[in-house]
Amino acid sequence: MCTGTAQEDYDFHTGLLGLKSVKKTALYDGTVPIYHLYYANDLGDESTILTCFPMRQSGRVGRKGSGQVSAISLSVPVSSLDFWRGRLKDEGYDYGERERFGEPMLVFENPGHIEYELVGIADDDRKPWTGSGVPADMGIRGTHGVTVSVRDVEASMEFMEAGWNGRKTMEEGNHIRYEVGEGGTGAIVDFRLDSSLPAGSWTFGEGIVHHVAFAVDSLDVQTGVKAHLEGLGYTDVSDRKDRGYFESVYVRTPGGALFEATVSKPEGFTIDESYENLGKDFQIPPVFADQAEWIKSYLEPLHY
Repeated sequence: MCTGTAQEDYDFHTGLLGLKSVKKTALYDGTVPIYHLYYANDLGDESTILTCFPMRQSGRVGRKGSGQVSAISLSVPVSSLDFWRGRLKDEGYDYGERERFGEPMLVFENPGHIEYELVGIADDDRKPWTGSGVPADMGIRGTHGVTVSVRDVEASMEFMEAGWNGRKTMEEGNHIRYEVGEGGTGAIVDFRLDSSLPAGSWTFGEGIVHHVAFAVDSLDVQTGVKAHLEGLGYTDVSDRKDRGYFESVYVRTPGGALFEATVSKPEGFTIDESYENLGKDFQIPPVFADQAEWIKSYLEPLHY
């Protein structure tokens, strides 16, 4: 997600949402450093991770529209929704309520104006982080899914079924739900059809979601995914990129959203700091190691 300032982003995720900071580093791409902040459960397990690029310092603003991930859904116990209503109200966040596919949810924006949904789920056994003061029986379990806004849905459906191992499980109004892997919470892509929505921007810019990552089991599987997509004719597929904690291949989907197939490294986020210090200190990406002091002085201050 491309958010606002680093401090408001950090305070929102570790304070209001009660997530753990599991990594503070910088974006591996480009020539001008941008923070890359990771929030998750205790160890940063797959399907619990939210990552943010605070963009305010750069002055770059995204354009909302079709061809983007337009909402991030997080799983919370359905019995905790009253707790979250009170917490949002106490912290001064306006929120709405709606139901989609039988799932009740609270809807609000983060400080970078990206839409979040807290979705009430009855049977999510992922372990939440409790070190930020949110009780275990109320805490965020992880991601529930994402919503992708598209102007037409046929090409996206073809991609999900032929290229991304997805299956359509539900349809309601202008929403179509796909699930990947074993399905269920943490493996959901909802497509929201709006033919009148103008195209959104694809570059890094405050207020939009740049991409969404999906876990694959191994580098061999990832190589197979890339070859399979290219064999189908989806030629906008990147080479493998080493992101320090995982290795990634990106594909621009026909609906516009950028998807990532990622393979976690065995050490995970402990590859460059111990479990006890996880997420406490700023980590310079190895590709910019010779610019460490300049990067630290350039980036906006972040207090934690």
